Amino acid sequence: MTAPSIGELTERLRRRETTVTEHVQHVLSAVREQDTLGAFVTAAGEQALKAAEAADRRIRERGTDAWHGAPLLGVTVSVKDLLQTRDLPTTRGSLLTNRRPQKDAPAVARLRAAGAVIIGKTTTSEYGWSAATLGRLTPPTANPYAPHLTAGGSSGGAAAAVATGLGEGALATDGAGSIRIPAAFCGVAGYKPSYGRVPYVPNGVDRLAHQGTLARTVADAAALAAVIAGPHPADPDSGLGSIDQPSPRPCRRIGWIEYEGTTDEIRTVSEQAMAALAGQGHRIERIEVRCDDLYPALVDILAAAEAAGTAREDEEHCDAGRLEIVRYGRSLSGTALMRAEEVRQQLRTRLRAVMRRHGLLAMATVPIEPFARDAIAPPWAADPRDLLWLAWSPASYPFNMTGQPAVTLPAGLTGSGLPAGIQLVGPVGADDLVLRVAHRLERELGPLPPPRARHALVPATERTP
Repeated sequence: MTAPSIGELTERLRRRETTVTEHVQHVLSAVREQDTLGAFVTAAGEQALKAAEAADRRIRERGTDAWHGAPLLGVTVSVKDLLQTRDLPTTRGSLLTNRRPQKDAPAVARLRAAGAVIIGKTTTSEYGWSAATLGRLTPPTANPYAPHLTAGGSSGGAAAAVATGLGEGALATDGAGSIRIPAAFCGVAGYKPSYGRVPYVPNGVDRLAHQGTLARTVADAAALAAVIAGPHPADPDSGLGSIDQPSPRPCRRIGWIEYEGTTDEIRTVSEQAMAALAGQGHRIERIEVRCDDLYPALVDILAAAEAAGTAREDEEHCDAGRLEIVRYGRSLSGTALMRAEEVRQQLRTRLRAVMRRHGLLAMATVPIEPFARDAIAPPWAADPRDLLWLAWSPASYPFNMTGQPAVTLPAGLTGSGLPAGIQLVGPVGADDLVLRVAHRLERELGPLPPPRARHALVPATERTP
């Protein structure tokens, strides 16, 4: 299915070439009939059509003024199944009972207020614990470019939906790469705002999770994110992402990082993006940013948070891989957690110093190509007991530890025809700068060929109605 950009859809609606109701009906039909990759766990129903009809009435009554105060009028957006919605069930990818109130999360409410129509809930791993999208509730989400491979995770459903045209965009979460990893694997744009720029309710005690957006273009991801940003009284950290303001000067010096384990295939594609940045006038400097014990610190913080949120009587219903993390988290001492927080502070200090010299950082979003769809990681990291379940993506989690804004966009296809992403990272609060440079780079690199895979892997009868 080919979906329009937000701008294209808005223009069609303004010209009365289609209606919101027609568009929403078309998208919902495609979700129910053409989601061959397992992107959705639940499709919207009557409430989405009522929202579409209300949007059409607004357009009939106000004409082109209908978009004043409703910049996303008629735009179809999916919501990751970790985020609460008032009219659709939220399973959080788990067999465990969700005891949270069935009401819209702040970002969902803001999307609706801006005129967007929620079309369904996208698949996630249980509580978003792994960077692949599989678990006990649904079959694994497959990669649109190679359905025997993973879409990544934990926002794999969101990325697969966007890549296959099932909606103009997606709302998702990113606690250690969960937006950027699947966006890179599926060939779409993914935006993790500065920590606190978008309210996250309930707020995570580990202070790692960001809410952000995915879309086929950087501009569309930014447009969605613009309406969900801003403080909220239920999130005490919201508003923090605006403390450090970006420099008004254009970015000319970019620090290029190549992480250990980058494959030749990924390096070839990402260096094309590096050349494009240099061609736009940026000075590219290869740098290293070292922080001892960073991955073990991440594991301790994440595991402690998972343990705190899981009762022993719930263990029989837990994902087996996530349960290994929970049990490790219960073994941690307060001293170990304080040491992990010390490592986080060291990383923040070092990266602030780096960012004073370089306006942005750039790197391959993920140093490897997608692995098997039924695995949580490449073979060397696929046993949760080894606590290496995120170690294969070293370019993602550091910027959750620091709260910096990051955007991934498609850099091209590898020799095996798989997408590779390029990531741009800025100082906390410099979201506009990151998005602006990413948008220019995207225009230079051009769009990816559409996914070839169209054969069904997950029959609709096996998915939650």
